[in-house]
Amino acid sequence: MSLLVSNIRLPFDRPEEEALAEARRLTGLRSEEIQAAVYRVSVDARRGHIARVYTVRLDAPWDEKAFAETLQMPFVRYKPDEKPTVPRGSKRLEHRPVVIGLGPAGLFAAYTLAKYGYAPLVLERGGALEERDRAVDTFWSGGALDTNCNIQFGEGGAGAYSDGKLTTRIGDPLCDTVLQTLAAHGAPSDIVKKAKPHVGTDILKNVVRAMRCAIIQNGGEVRFRTALTGVTLQNGVLRAVQAGGDAVPCERAVAAIGHSARDTFAVLHQNGVYFEPKAFSVGVRIEHLQSELDRALYGKYAGHPLLPPAEYNLSRRAGGRACYSFCMCPGGVVVAAQSEENTVVTNGMSYHARNGKNANAALAVSADPVDFADGTPFGGVALQRQIERAAYAQTGSYRAPCQRVGDFLAGRASVRAGEVRPSYPVGVQYGEAAASLPAFAQAMLRDSLPYFGRKIRGFDAADALLTGPETRTSSPVRMTRGDDLFSLSGAGLIPCGEGAGYAGGIMSAAVDGIRAAYRIMEEYAPVLE
Repeated sequence: MSLLVSNIRLPFDRPEEEALAEARRLTGLRSEEIQAAVYRVSVDARRGHIARVYTVRLDAPWDEKAFAETLQMPFVRYKPDEKPTVPRGSKRLEHRPVVIGLGPAGLFAAYTLAKYGYAPLVLERGGALEERDRAVDTFWSGGALDTNCNIQFGEGGAGAYSDGKLTTRIGDPLCDTVLQTLAAHGAPSDIVKKAKPHVGTDILKNVVRAMRCAIIQNGGEVRFRTALTGVTLQNGVLRAVQAGGDAVPCERAVAAIGHSARDTFAVLHQNGVYFEPKAFSVGVRIEHLQSELDRALYGKYAGHPLLPPAEYNLSRRAGGRACYSFCMCPGGVVVAAQSEENTVVTNGMSYHARNGKNANAALAVSADPVDFADGTPFGGVALQRQIERAAYAQTGSYRAPCQRVGDFLAGRASVRAGEVRPSYPVGVQYGEAAASLPAFAQAMLRDSLPYFGRKIRGFDAADALLTGPETRTSSPVRMTRGDDLFSLSGAGLIPCGEGAGYAGGIMSAAVDGIRAAYRIMEEYAPVLE
């Protein structure tokens, strides 16, 4: 239990000890009476004044709740201990639980089950990260696309090739568990107190490997290159999963298959698993020079060694639609994220240092089921494929369509880049970056760019660069589950994470994975005792 003193604003170059002293002053607590530590910190560059904004945690040896009520200060609140209770059931498992997929949701589900003695079997269609890196490097160098081992599939999931952002709006106490677990396996220790923590793909890969090793050391098993090919449901109850040519009997399975496992969606649907269409978004990647973005947001302090590379979060609503920035990667690169042949798909990635020349982010436009209704749950999948294949047809290869913002706003094709050079690794073809998108998305992007330019100077600059398309913002389907977390089609099957439509990003997917593991643990006793 503790007190949280929030909204302590200091010039960005002042030491954090001053924030601790200010928290003590505001509450009237002497340093010898309490322990103080930074709980959260962020950089606020709005209104031309750059500040670090702190929340400080104070631990005192008395009734902190009563003390907070006595103070009656809006910026001081009592924070009770919110450590989740680890469940422990008593029923006996006939077979070890199965976790399908080793992205953030599957990784944390399997890690939690292994940690507490449930010896999970993990099935991952792609390869281990070492093999995955080789497959991605081969494709980016002009070689063949491995449709089972790529940016989307393999150990770590799509999150392993990203910025490694750990921000979320869910406010679940398990978020702290996720951050602490990542830090314990090699992530920077400061992620537990940053308001916008990130790891970076270079460090995140090592963290994922370390967690996989912990799963195995605690009695779990991981099978790579083992795709799910079906499930057996009898009288509404899960009996087995099919993978690698084998039937694996199980009473409980966590389906954390990721948002791009379209073939697995189809197989599960054929096996009777219930799906419904879900809203998602489509758009393009926009690139700016990171130095220009720093100048726009930090002004005269751009380049100061105590300031991180500038980042942004933009949104606009009009006509019942949203256009917003997504997966912003300071100092990052636009990456080739295909998982099917003869398609073009973009995403963003950055390393921990975020020291690349360009900043990039998705500019995404919301697409609702009414936009792609086809009488099946998979109209959104069909729309994604249509866009990705049209982009491939546009360039005749895995190169991505690319266009200067000035040309896009003027309605003309680009013939070259300007000051901002493309970072897409497979190569680009200049022309119309958004031509493969539906008309509603093109119109929303064209209307929104000048709006965002009024928010951030130079955002709609003529030489800013668009590369498209971006289609894998989230799952276009939901594997609907009940309050008990089981699929509506089968008791024992737990749809989980982004692919199931219950998460958006590394943090929320990891939390959902822990929840799925807890659902098994609250019912059954550990296998290893």
